[in-house]
Amino acid sequence: ERCTGSLPGYGSSCCHRKPGPEEAARTVTDYLNILEFGRMSALPAKPGLRHIVSEWRDNNHQLSATAQHERYVSNGIRQEGRSLRNETNCKTTWDESNTSRRLSDRVWDVARWKEALETCAQRVDEEMEALTLSKEQTEQALAATAVPLEVGSECLTLRDGRRGYELATDPVDEQLKKEVELIERVQQVLQQHIDKAFEQLCVLQEVRHQLTADLQNKMDALDIDMSCLSLTIKSPQISLKTNPTRIPSGSSTPEEWVQFSQYNVARAQEAMQVSQQMREDTSLTRAQLQNELDIQRHATEFALRKRKHQEEQARDELEWQIRNVQHGLVNEVQQLEATMMALKQKLSEAQHSLQKMKLHHSRMLQDLSRKQEALSLEQRTMNTRTRLTSPSRSEKTPVLLVPLTNSSGRGNLQLLAQ
Repeated sequence: ERCTGSLPGYGSSCCHRKPGPEEAARTVTDYLNILEFGRMSALPAKPGLRHIVSEWRDNNHQLSATAQHERYVSNGIRQEGRSLRNETNCKTTWDESNTSRRLSDRVWDVARWKEALETCAQRVDEEMEALTLSKEQTEQALAATAVPLEVGSECLTLRDGRRGYELATDPVDEQLKKEVELIERVQQVLQQHIDKAFEQLCVLQEVRHQLTADLQNKMDALDIDMSCLSLTIKSPQISLKTNPTRIPSGSSTPEEWVQFSQYNVARAQEAMQVSQQMREDTSLTRAQLQNELDIQRHATEFALRKRKHQEEQARDELEWQIRNVQHGLVNEVQQLEATMMALKQKLSEAQHSLQKMKLHHSRMLQDLSRKQEALSLEQRTMNTRTRLTSPSRSEKTPVLLVPLTNSSGRGNLQLLAQ
């Protein structure tokens, strides 16, 4: 309600309203002027210019009109001030609500990207573990080829110890060479897959580091935004900050902010796809190479068994031939002795034939000795290859003693077979 009271000499100023700083200063100034005027009026002075009644009336009317106009202007200013206060209050409330809504939306966006980055980082960790396991399995497969390569090389070295016509390039040699070449190729392929897996692990590690940095920034931003969202006008320790609307150097636009996180997630997904494809290729390659090694091992062992059987047959044939030549020679000598006087010419021919038979007998014994040595080497080769199928390769095979004969067929030799 508008107060109707007024102070004397101050127009329509409210007596119940506390004057502002400007009104108080003006009131003091007017009060001093009145005192000065009263003092001047108390002094005896010569009367000034006299006015007529109409001028006095006009002056009073002008003072009254001026006072009314000032009251009108003051009322308008007060109404405008009240309206401005209400408008400012409403606008401030709306701005605070709008800012809070935008801040809430920002918190939701940051939280959504934070969850996406966490999920992506977890998937990267799982892929790194899977790729590491695949790499370790490939390394184990590579290490497992060391013993077969050693066995194949040792078999080739043992078979090089054959002599004479026994040193032949047979199917066993061909299969052993194929086996050694295959194992070397398998080692090279497995090593290439191990190197690729290591490089991809480095890429995944870099991607994981980038995701971690981005995730940490998102968490910091989320804490700051949540703190801002919780502030009110009644919150403690609130003060006016210097130049709060400045834009810090290095700031990015919302579009650049979204593109940065999208790039990190897309790069991580691409790296994981490459890693998954690499793991599948490595697993398939290991299976294929293992199948090739098994097939070649079976082929080598079959050729070795077949060659051993052929050599055994040749040895048995030579032994049978040697036994039958010796019996016939004895009978022939006995017959020649009984008819020596009558068949001197026949005896001479028989003696000549005997010399030839002895020479051939010596050659056959020499060839038999070589076949015995070749058979012993084949046996050692087969014993060596048992390390591929033996449940415990670290156990040593008992020493075998193989009887041998020298080139003359008289002395007995012993060959140690490991």
